[in-house]
Amino acid sequence: MSTRISIAKLCKTFGKSDRLVRAVDEVDLTIEPGEIFFLLGPSGCGKTTLLRTIAGFIQPTSGSIHFNDRDITKLNPNKRSAGMVFQSYALWPHMTAIENVAFGLKVRKLDRDERLKRARAALDDVQLGHLADRKPGELSGGQQQRVALARALVIRPEVLLLDEPLSNLDARLRNDLRDEIRRICKDVGITTVYVTHDQKEALSIADRIALMRDGRVMQAGSPMELYRRPNSVFAASFLGETNLIEAEIDHGGAAGAVVEAKTPLGPIAATLACEVANGAKARISVRPECVKAATNGPIKAQVESTTYLGDVAHHLVRGAGGSSLAVSEFAPGPRSAFVGEVRLAVAPEDAIVLVD
Repeated sequence: MSTRISIAKLCKTFGKSDRLVRAVDEVDLTIEPGEIFFLLGPSGCGKTTLLRTIAGFIQPTSGSIHFNDRDITKLNPNKRSAGMVFQSYALWPHMTAIENVAFGLKVRKLDRDERLKRARAALDDVQLGHLADRKPGELSGGQQQRVALARALVIRPEVLLLDEPLSNLDARLRNDLRDEIRRICKDVGITTVYVTHDQKEALSIADRIALMRDGRVMQAGSPMELYRRPNSVFAASFLGETNLIEAEIDHGGAAGAVVEAKTPLGPIAATLACEVANGAKARISVRPECVKAATNGPIKAQVESTTYLGDVAHHLVRGAGGSSLAVSEFAPGPRSAFVGEVRLAVAPEDAIVLVD
């Protein structure tokens, strides 16, 4: 049975009273059993502090952490049944891969035959059984990362914690290992908490994401929810590219309502991310791929530049009053509609009104 992680009113402060820093600030989260849950945000947002607090390496100032019904807030790391994969992998250089994986079982005083049996099975799970006798210096970065993952899983923890495990790898290898990590975690069925600042990594692996800023969770939800329905300018701009269009809302409404917004590009029908008052000043988030060429589209614009990348073309268009829009055209053909003067349209569900 997988483990549910419940975090309630968790705080961690550093420094003295006159220069207090809230690294984790009143965080409430529930991570479901078997879920791959990402903590995402810029450097210094508190995501690693939160992960290390879950692991037990940092004691919280206040609040609680439960694994199912067990309060582990004040337990030492070795009492929490959590396996951790560090950014640096932290492998013993004088030990072989199988010895590294088996080390945690030796600490737990399993007999040698059982240790080696389980360690070899863990290496097979990460497809490295054939390299069991190599030392870390004889392995590539990606292979070392998988040994570290096997070492964390071999102790059969309730929870797996990953601290930017792919950050030391090149872009191509990171892409290859994203699917591998998700496959392994889902095959084992373990509840996983994964820290990263890489938006693509989070979008491609996560079941759900908590987007953090200044120690707080700004928004939590599935990758699609966060990308398509950001609740703030920060969320919209951090998770992928977006156009932020200045707007005025004559007639507001509740979250989810479709309203007509006045913008420099002309009126745009848009969806409210939260309750908005009549006459409010706001910004509308529109993803570049959501801007479509339309014969009778309400937005008139001039294409100023195009960057062709094969599977996608990026256009910069200039609308009324000098306002610019970034537009992404997928699978562009030789007769692109984005040439010269164009008419553009955005579906209301793809234009999100944000008030911060």
